[in-house]
Amino acid sequence: MTALIGALPDPVMLLDDHSVVYSANTRAKDLLNMDPVGQHLSSAIRAPAILEAVQNILEHGGSMRVDYELHVPVPRHFEAFISAMSIIGPEVAALVLLRDLTREQQTERMRADFVAHASHELRTPLASLLGFIETLQGAAKKDEVSRERFLALMQTQAQRMKRLIDDLLSLSRIEMNAHQRPTGTADLTQIALHVRDTLAGLARDAEVEIKIESPGPLAVQGDWDELVQVIQNLVENAIKYAASGKLIEVTGMRVGEDCELVVRDHGPGIAEQHLPRLTERFYRTNAQESRSRGGTGLGLAIVKHILNRHRGKMRIQSQLGDGSSFTIRIPAASSKSK
Repeated sequence: MTALIGALPDPVMLLDDHSVVYSANTRAKDLLNMDPVGQHLSSAIRAPAILEAVQNILEHGGSMRVDYELHVPVPRHFEAFISAMSIIGPEVAALVLLRDLTREQQTERMRADFVAHASHELRTPLASLLGFIETLQGAAKKDEVSRERFLALMQTQAQRMKRLIDDLLSLSRIEMNAHQRPTGTADLTQIALHVRDTLAGLARDAEVEIKIESPGPLAVQGDWDELVQVIQNLVENAIKYAASGKLIEVTGMRVGEDCELVVRDHGPGIAEQHLPRLTERFYRTNAQESRSRGGTGLGLAIVKHILNRHRGKMRIQSQLGDGSSFTIRIPAASSKSK
């Protein structure tokens, strides 16, 4: 019996007819951070609902399911399955199996939040488009000046929806391939130079200089297009939101077995309370300003997921009035992958 429950993937305990733990597998001991064998179930699980269910099963037989939550060291949610097991022998009267539902609940909550946010982001420009169309069909039907102005506004809203849909599709594609690490190689220095050239017009309009400093090639195991997206998102954000600093510094370096690239601006900076949430989907420090600048709220979420796929990391540092720096670190390409 011990070998049988030991092979199960979930925490399992067998109880005698006095609710004393007769046997427990390793997963149960790890979860409870103790060896409950020989002790009353209440010593291991202080959940009245489970204890009452066990007592009911011992008295009347059958099976029950009960929710069980652990709050330390991190919140976790379980479903406890309790069943009479007298068929095994007189020493075992009941089985308690704990199924971890934490990840399922987190995934469902993330999915619901994602749908709610995406729907909200699309609803606003769509409502504007419908309003403009109704106006053009009615009061401004023969007003050429108003028509031209409304058509320009409609184009802006349509482009906003297109950017949002493009980012959603991009994020979905990246998540689908998250478990597959890229097999090619890419040079972060060349990517930074490419991004500078690509964004030269935007930087010129904002009167911002993009300065690249790197000791030479920084080859990493990665996908060129995805890493271009990472660095372009970071530099473009710096141009949009920190143009007042007039200078964006992109610095590359080798750090041990990794390659590092820092995008530093000298703009207004970001308040400390926002930093931990910047990579969340649709999170903005100032939603109105972000939308007015064409932001979708997905740029840094895309950056995070691409870096995860590349086994990389990002560190964000900022102080109000002292600019911000976004540091990405990716394992350097091995000689075999070059």
